[in-house]
Parts: sequence; C-alpha cells; structure tokens
Amino acid sequence: MSDRIKFSGVTVNAPDALALANFYAEITRGVAKGNEHWAITTGPDGDIGFQQVADFRPPQWPDGEVPMEMHLEFYVDDLEATETRVLAAGATRFTYQPNSDHCFVYADPAGHPFCLSTWDSPQVD
Repeated sequence: MSDRIKFSGVTVNAPDALALANFYAEITRGVAKGNEHWAITTGPDGDIGFQQVADFRPPQWPDGEVPMEMHLEFYVDDLEATETRVLAAGATRFTYQPNSDHCFVYADPAGHPFCLSTWDSPQVD
C-alpha cells in the first residue's frame, strides 16, 4: 500500500454526456464512449469524463449569474488552424479575449469555456 495520489482525469457536467464527449473527441482526435448519462473522451493526451446533470445551466463567461467554475486548456501550435477546427465542430468564440496574443477562449456546445493556447502550460510570475 502507498499514500500516492495520482490525478486520473476530470469530469464535466453536461445536459447530454455523450454529445459533449463526441465534441471533445472530434476536436482532440480522440474517441468518445458511453451514453447520454455518462461518457468519456479518450484522447492522445488524456481523458475527459462527462456526466449528465438534469438541471444543467451553462456557465456565463467572463461574468454572470452562473459563474464559470473551471475551464479546460488545450495546447496548440497554430491558433488560427485549430480555431477553424473547433468552430466547425460546434464551438463558439467568445467576444471577450483577454489573452489573444497566445490564447483564444471558446464555449463548447454545452457552454463550458475552454482555451486553445500556444503556451504549453500556464505561466506563473
């Protein structure tokens, strides 16, 4: 036995778990499995789980009645090329872009904010 803790993934609330898993599978070139209640996207760099929430309300970003509690970050080489892919898959680009020199912020089809960034990991001063 060990007291080691290993991070294994994140689960995101959704109105339809499989629909959202399919979106993320498309943009990450991964595979979605499951049903509308519970699904997972297995991608080349990790997994994202999705669970159905009956009273799901999408977060509002950057401010709103339903606050953003988390967002996903994806490293990309080319912001313009990947933007074309995520928009074609059903994402929406937010008007407010606080870090457009290296990062674009989008909403997935369920309204969750996510970022495409040319920074491989968050920068801390």
